[in-house]
Amino acid sequence: MSEKTDVSAEPQKDWAQFIVCAVMVVVGAFLIFDAMTLEGGFAKVDPVGPKLFPMIVGIGLLVCAVILAVAITRGSRGEADEGEDIDLTSPGDWRTVGLLVVLFVATIVLVNPLGWTITGALLFAGAATILGSKHYVRNIAIGAVLSVASFYGFYSGLGIPLPAGILDGIL
Repeated sequence: MSEKTDVSAEPQKDWAQFIVCAVMVVVGAFLIFDAMTLEGGFAKVDPVGPKLFPMIVGIGLLVCAVILAVAITRGSRGEADEGEDIDLTSPGDWRTVGLLVVLFVATIVLVNPLGWTITGALLFAGAATILGSKHYVRNIAIGAVLSVASFYGFYSGLGIPLPAGILDGIL
């Protein structure tokens, strides 16, 4: 026999989404608190001060958290992926995620001693390789160009020095 479904039933609420709301509130509050403690003057030319951008992002996160919480309590649920180009039955690739986390931690550890240009090139080449690129020399070359360009973009364009590391005096 066929099952009858009650169309008038209230949609099931996805309470696990409140974790996302909580994380957004914590990050937003931290950004606002941290922005309030910033002192001006670390950039050469800064007409609006260092507080503006983190305040905007923090307030935006708090507003989005409230909107999401209201939507969750009203029964709104995200639409499930139909998996156009994804096999939804296959498990997650935790090896790739783990390798990327190790790469990011290595970047944090190595950026001061080696400098941004070397570490940035290794970050890009490593991430591209972990994600499946087999063009190792090209990965390193593109990473080197991007890291040097971003180094000078921050230093010359924004007046924010990135660590030069072992290349101090050369760059």
